[in-house]
Parts: sequence; C-alpha cells; structure tokens
Amino acid sequence: MDWETDAGRMRPAFEDDAVFALLAEEERRQRDTLQMVAAASTAPWQVLWCNGSVLTNVTGEGYPGRRYHSGCGVFDRLEELACRRARDVFGASFANVQPHSGTNANLAALRALLPRGGKVLSMSLKAGGHLSHGARASVTSTLYGVHHYGVTRDGLIDLEEVRTLALGLRPDVVICGGSAYPRELDFAAFRKIADEAGAALLADVSHIAGLVAAGLHPSPVPYAHLVTTSTYKQLAGPRGGLVLGGTNVPDPGELERRVGAAVFPGVQGTPAPHSIAAKAWAFGHVATPDFHAMCRRIVTAARAVAEVFADHGYALVGSGTDTHMVLADLRGTGTTGWVAEKALESCGVLVNRNVVPEDTLPAAVAGGLRIGTNTLAARGGDAEHARRAAELIVGVLDSVESHGPTSYTLPPAARALARRRVAEICGELEDVPAGPLSPTTTNVQEVMQP
Repeated sequence: MDWETDAGRMRPAFEDDAVFALLAEEERRQRDTLQMVAAASTAPWQVLWCNGSVLTNVTGEGYPGRRYHSGCGVFDRLEELACRRARDVFGASFANVQPHSGTNANLAALRALLPRGGKVLSMSLKAGGHLSHGARASVTSTLYGVHHYGVTRDGLIDLEEVRTLALGLRPDVVICGGSAYPRELDFAAFRKIADEAGAALLADVSHIAGLVAAGLHPSPVPYAHLVTTSTYKQLAGPRGGLVLGGTNVPDPGELERRVGAAVFPGVQGTPAPHSIAAKAWAFGHVATPDFHAMCRRIVTAARAVAEVFADHGYALVGSGTDTHMVLADLRGTGTTGWVAEKALESCGVLVNRNVVPEDTLPAAVAGGLRIGTNTLAARGGDAEHARRAAELIVGVLDSVESHGPTSYTLPPAARALARRRVAEICGELEDVPAGPLSPTTTNVQEVMQP
C-alpha cells in the first residue's frame, strides 16, 4: 500500500480523508479520556494488527480439515492454535473459538444444551444478568421458557432461593454469571443445585474471564457443563466470543460436537479468520506474567474505587467488589444514572448508567452507575490512579444539579476541575495501543521491521 506523510503522520492513500480524520479523532479521544466502562478494555496493538490482516480475505465455512471452501490451510492451523491455547489457559475439555460475540456464544451454548421451548433459569436483568440470558428484549426469551432468580436487598445471590426455584421449575439449564454482579460467584454451589434439579449448568464469565484465567477468581470449568465468554472485555482480545467445555461432564466429545453444530451452521455462517487469529494471540498473552500482573491491578483498582465511594457515603450493590466492577446505587441522591453518566462524559470520564436491584427507573435512565477498571489497568494504572479517578467522579456527582431524570447542569468550575484531573491521570498512563499503521504512526518503516 502507498503511504504519504502529512504533518508527521502516515496517511493511508485510500482516498478517503473523512474516514481517516474520524479514525485519528477516535484515537485521540481514547488517549485523552478516562475509560472506566466495565464492559470495555484496550486491545494490544498485536490484536489490532491481526484484525487488520490479510486473513480478512479468507472465506472458510466449517472447521479445520472440514471446510466448505479451499485455500484454508493456514487458517486451519491458526484456528487449531487458538483452540489449543484457550483449552490450556482455562483447563477446558474443548474450545470453540468461532462465535462472533459473547451473545452468539450463549446462543450456541443454549442450542447445544436444550431443545427449543426448553426451560432456563437465569439471573434477571435487573439483578445483574445479561440480555442473552433470556431477557424479554432478547431472542432467547422467544426460543425458551425463561424464569429468573434475583438477588437480596443487599445485592447478593441467595443460593437457597436459586435452589428452591430450580427444584420447583426443573429447568433444562441453569445459567450463572451476568453483566452487573460485582461479587464472587460460587460455581460449585450452582453445580450442586443444577445436579439436584437435573439441569445442565452454563457459566457466562464474560466480565471476569481474565480474573479466572489469572487465578484471581474461582474457575467454572470444573463445575459447568459449558462456559461462555466474550473475548474483548477482560481478555484484551478482539470483538468475539468463546465456548469452553467443562471437565466434569459425562461425554465431552459429544458435547463438543453439539456445540460445533450449534455455532455452525446453527447460529452463524462464515467465521472471521482475522478475529480468530487475534484470539490466538490474546490467549497466548493471557498466559504471560504481564497479563497476570494487569489482572492484579484490575482487582486492587476496583477495591480502591469502592473504598472511595463508601467513604463518601454512597451505597454499593453487594457492599463492595471482588472483581473489576463497582456498582453504585444512586437512588436517594437525587441523581439518576443517566445524569451521572452524561455529566461525567462531559468531563472526559466514561462510565455507564445501570439498573440496580429493585430499581423502579427504566434501563434507559437507571438508578445506578457501573464503574470498571479494565482499561485503567491495561494502560498501566494502579490503585492510586483508581483512587484519584474515583475522587474526581464523586466530586462531579456531588456538584451536579439534577432538574429531572434526564436533565442537569454542572457548574463550569466543577467541570473544568474534573477535566484538569482527567488530563493529569491520562498523562501518567500509557498511551492507548494503536495499530501499526494507525493515524498516529510516525515511521512505517520501523513498524515493518522484523
């Protein structure tokens, strides 16, 4: 490809300055904002390289050695490498790396475990579950008979309630895991309940997969029949999904076959070879000391955020955190999750509004605020950076003037102070990794050196 230099930057000669300018703007935005969305992370440049590689040109429906297209020899070896690395990292009986997302992984896992119209017991969305676990807005609610368990007033899973519901319902599948549960999950207890009810156990660890791989959270692999995760949140990989086979299942070979058929041709067609290459790199990286050190920073940073919020009198769902996530209950403060999110975004801090247990506000407004530390830790941040970030967040929340669920003003002085503190923290963090030929690449020849 031909490249031209413009003001010290490499500009791709693809004759589209509009796209180039937007990519450059996005790169600057990521570098200069404090990203604390719990569902986000930062992909290393190697992942970006794989995602932009010539594997994009490969079409290869099917599985290694059993493709419906020719020219897939290299892709076969990459997919086999990705599967082997995923199995090794998590200690799983098998791995399917083809799902395009965590939701697709869940769709495939459910298709493999129960028939259409079968019964599912999962955590409700308001209690911290995920859309793809049978929420009304998801296709899963139309495919299966879904029933939900919740959490206590303190935001904790009541395993006795789960057991009572499971024994009464006798579901085909029990799902544990979610998108807004900040405490440790007891997979052994869930498996005991599933066995007693005659159900299979599906564990969705999309938010905690990195902590599981690093040994900082108990693994579901010895207990769940199937484990699903997205690959971009805490694994710092590409957008995509993963299905893992548990080690305590009657016939792992048959289960692997059913999962394979459920992924392709069950819920999707052609895999994404470039994404699978990026997954292979990410799974290799997950096994390194650097990744494990990052995960330790994720946990200590989240605890620091929780401590700051508690010290300032904010209620926390679950009374704290064991993971990367802090869920603040803003009800009673006069500020909705929507107002908090928008006010903080105007200061350069990215978090997201989130429903909390017994929330009476709609999800688009929400009574809570979800804060995560994946990206902060990926950029080299530690507990002290997290503590400072939490203090500035609390400062904004204390300064904002709400005029309704979706209306507010923030004093200019408070916004200016927050922006200065964001700039200070971001200036101390590592730059957001860029692709080797990104808008801010200054010397393409150096990047291309072996």
